[in-house]
Amino acid sequence: MGFGHSIRRGLDGLYLVSGILASLCLIAILTLIVVQMLARWTGEVFPGAPEYAGYAMAAASFLAFANALNRGSHIRVSIVLNAVGPRTRRIINIWCFAIGAAVAWYFVWFARKFVWFSYKFKDISQGQDKTELWIPQSIMLIGAVILAIALTDHLLHLILSGDHRIKRDLVDQSHGE
Repeated sequence: MGFGHSIRRGLDGLYLVSGILASLCLIAILTLIVVQMLARWTGEVFPGAPEYAGYAMAAASFLAFANALNRGSHIRVSIVLNAVGPRTRRIINIWCFAIGAAVAWYFVWFARKFVWFSYKFKDISQGQDKTELWIPQSIMLIGAVILAIALTDHLLHLILSGDHRIKRDLVDQSHGE
């Protein structure tokens, strides 16, 4: 077991933990909705529940991106990839992963500044919850960083080994048959 194997296990573990955290955010959304419904039925008020559900939704989305990428759950239009040869397919994949990684890192750069300004100016939610916005924004930033790492990981793997590490699902493998 070498250094590369340790990095691979670490990255795969990071993507898995990110997916688990995303699923916990979905459970939090369900819980918030149920508690808010119970509060309404009993005539009580649960201030900030919609805002917290929104924060959890943003966190779930961003935390799930890298795990979904690894599992082939993102929408990939592979009709062109299936129609070309292996060399052209590799070039198209490299181009797509390079663009995706560049956009993801660009987003991370500006999201980091966004979170910093929210923290610096003590920006708070306009809803009843009065949450400091840098807290939910930080979770979004963490998910974006993990996605950028995953895209870069796939790009480097594709360049070095000739294939990406995305596990294709059965629908994509059927080639429209």
